[in-house]
Amino acid sequence: MLLQQQALLRQKLLVLGSLAVGSLLYLVVRVGSLDRLQPTCPLDGSLRPPDAGQILLRSLQFKRVLLLHELRKGNGTPEQVHLHAPVQQLPRALIVGVRKGGTRALLEMLNLHPAVVKASQEIHFFDNDQNYARGIDWYRGKMPFSFPHQITIEKSPAYFITEEVPERIFKMNSSIKLLVIVREPTTRAVSDYTQVLEGKERKNKTYHTFEELAVDEATCEVNTKYKAVRTSIYTHHLERWLHFFPAEQLHVVDGDRLISDPLPELQRVERFLRLPAAIGRANLYFNATRGFYCLRFSPLFNKCLAGSKGRTHPAVDASVVEKLRRFFHPFNQKFYQITGRTFDWP
Repeated sequence: MLLQQQALLRQKLLVLGSLAVGSLLYLVVRVGSLDRLQPTCPLDGSLRPPDAGQILLRSLQFKRVLLLHELRKGNGTPEQVHLHAPVQQLPRALIVGVRKGGTRALLEMLNLHPAVVKASQEIHFFDNDQNYARGIDWYRGKMPFSFPHQITIEKSPAYFITEEVPERIFKMNSSIKLLVIVREPTTRAVSDYTQVLEGKERKNKTYHTFEELAVDEATCEVNTKYKAVRTSIYTHHLERWLHFFPAEQLHVVDGDRLISDPLPELQRVERFLRLPAAIGRANLYFNATRGFYCLRFSPLFNKCLAGSKGRTHPAVDASVVEKLRRFFHPFNQKFYQITGRTFDWP
């Protein structure tokens, strides 16, 4: 009788040990993708349990780590262990831009999905000649560990406007999914300026006003040599991408709506990436102090984007704003035609 009890106790301890190891393996993969976020924000709204899609995916992950533990104990071949082990995968989706369009917010929100693992840093592999020369294995080595059923997503906003990038990405993976997030072009240009201005001020350097940069003093016309203006001419850059990728592989996200009501935009991305629906209202809550939505990974784990997000823009002369909007209007109309989507832009 005593021997039976001891055997039963050993069996229970073994099961508990397997569960602990499995949970640890899951956390190693998942927690590494939760940086670049600020401390927990105050909770707004009621907590709701995860939906069926989340439960199914997390159950799959948990079963996978338990299976991997069993295989590593000696019950599987090296090939079986490799098949179920977390590895560094090349991205199957890229957020290629646009700068100040909401790329960081989009990446962090997509990371709510259990089948998504994000590269935390901007790698700048395809837009940086020195990094690109290091080769694809160097790039893979910068990716987080993920399980085979998960997709890795990287974002570098400079990809969208860099001439060589579309061809380089095509050579890596011609079937990759591409995400472009855009905002109203004038607002985006001012946001771009604001980020640069803040950097100058931190270094106690003076800087031109937005009006001085955006309007050519000699002609009183919009200064298309100013990078913040050029970046907002979305069609100019998008056409370059469409030389290499069909429109079906490129999805445009409305960055303004991602701020005001993120869930519908995230659900569109889920469908585009062919992911099971897993992100719901329970994963997002509006923080009135910060002025935008924060993320709820679980009832006990809630995070907001970094404090640098949502900077206050400087006041811009109304005539300059109107001049920019008139300038961007024909480009916006062409952008609507190419993407098949209309935006609420003046």
